[in-house]
Amino acid sequence: MASPHNRERLMNEERGPQALRNVLSELVALRGYARREGVRELQRAWARVAGETVAAQTRALEVKRGVLQVAVASSVLLAELVGFYRTQLVAQLKTQAPEFRIKDVKFRLDASAARRGLDDV
Repeated sequence: MASPHNRERLMNEERGPQALRNVLSELVALRGYARREGVRELQRAWARVAGETVAAQTRALEVKRGVLQVAVASSVLLAELVGFYRTQLVAQLKTQAPEFRIKDVKFRLDASAARRGLDDV
């Protein structure tokens, strides 16, 4: 007689063909494709809102608890973004990329931010 664990495994093996959408969904989750695409979409949204010049010197990293984390290549630009543009950027992100549910932006200095593009994700 099969143990409960083996019985469950056998039942899963005996259930037959699975729907393609279920298999693909599992594959996407296992390989992390959705997360990488999500980061790309976040970076695209940031580039649209920040503009070409700022986007070239920054990189949107992730959203944690509604706060967008952005790497900035220079301390001068970081001070300018925090002091003059933060509120405006948050407002634009809320309207142009509501799917990310961004409530605030946090900037941090990272000299490599200017060298990495969308293809590095």
